[in-house]
Amino acid sequence: MARNFDLRSEQVRDLILDESARVVADDGLLVIPTDTVYGIAADAFSAAGVARLLAAKGRGRDMPPPVLIGQRSTLLGIAEALDQRIMELTERFWPGPLTIVCPAQPSLDWDLGDTHGTVAVRMPDHPLALELLARTGPLAVSSANTSGAPAAVTAAGAQEMLGDSVDVYLDGGEAPGQASSTIVDMTSQPPRILRAGPIGAAALREIVADLADPECPDPDAGS
Repeated sequence: MARNFDLRSEQVRDLILDESARVVADDGLLVIPTDTVYGIAADAFSAAGVARLLAAKGRGRDMPPPVLIGQRSTLLGIAEALDQRIMELTERFWPGPLTIVCPAQPSLDWDLGDTHGTVAVRMPDHPLALELLARTGPLAVSSANTSGAPAAVTAAGAQEMLGDSVDVYLDGGEAPGQASSTIVDMTSQPPRILRAGPIGAAALREIVADLADPECPDPDAGS
């Protein structure tokens, strides 16, 4: 049966975060607040956890989840061939609602699905999410909803859709964002916006001048 914890309670927050880290280390699933919408999260290095995440959402391996990280330097450990433009994007827009698709480090022992050698990475601008990530390390996170349904902006809304497929629901209040993050694919030639979001094309093109507009945006690709 799923458990519910209120992260807004400072007196027990450390205990909640420690227990949440234990849950994901045991291949469990969390629903967590972010600066955009609520996300469903698993240990990025747990193949079983990621498989549970995809099953809970009703998605296949062809739709791998993005990875949330707690600090910019972590990107250097999970992605490779990071050019100057990628680093400038992280400097300007992280933490924040920008997901960047990068070449993945080929030596990493993880299975996010059919990624074709890439990884989508974001650093959220949410203090509670960052506190959790400091304990767990990188988390595979997708929007907290069943595939095709609107992304949840509250923990209760996520639970209505996902129920007992998730082990722990972390309530951080209503999500402040009105849309999921912008996704930019820096592995394509030219780089392409995969999903429009809070960060517009004009701001992105100040760094990536040849950035192409989206062809088939996926509104349910992540948080």
